[in-house]
Amino acid sequence: MLTVGDKFPNFNLVASSDLPFEQLNMDNAFKVITESTYAGKWKLVFFYPKDFTFVCPTEIVAFANLFDEFKKRNTQILGCSIDSEFVHWAWRKYKPELNKLPFPLMSDVKRELSSELGILCKNSGVAQRALFIVDPENIIKFVMVTDSSVGRNPEEALRVLDALQTGELCQCGWIKGQKTIDVKNADI
Repeated sequence: MLTVGDKFPNFNLVASSDLPFEQLNMDNAFKVITESTYAGKWKLVFFYPKDFTFVCPTEIVAFANLFDEFKKRNTQILGCSIDSEFVHWAWRKYKPELNKLPFPLMSDVKRELSSELGILCKNSGVAQRALFIVDPENIIKFVMVTDSSVGRNPEEALRVLDALQTGELCQCGWIKGQKTIDVKNADI
């Protein structure tokens, strides 16, 4: 599995649009996203096993609820699963809470990106529940993988992003606004 310090792989994936569902048509429902689509931005890329499941929409909605906070931090959220862009579209249509999703859901239907990242589940063939925080130079700064039965905490991802963006040493449980560790005056 790729980890902190590794370069996030190049990719070229079709995604369902981040427009509100009622604005979608055949000309804007899908778009191609690459590793350079959001150049100069931090990226939070989260993988989930499948559309039309139980834990996944709770996470997607929770990330959507914090979208503006991530945006304030120059960070683009990208969701991804092995489902096709058409399944993403259908799921957004079916689930009212996904109708106004403010970020794209990428389709890794060929499992190329999941495989290159090393997060493809050997037993099920779906992407594991993995999260990557990637800096503007496409270097992985944070990785988290959980069992498919356990949802992630988007507030914790935001807290980690805040800490990473300080460029400083941050103690356990550090939250934005707190002092970072002053190495020159630290008590060891």
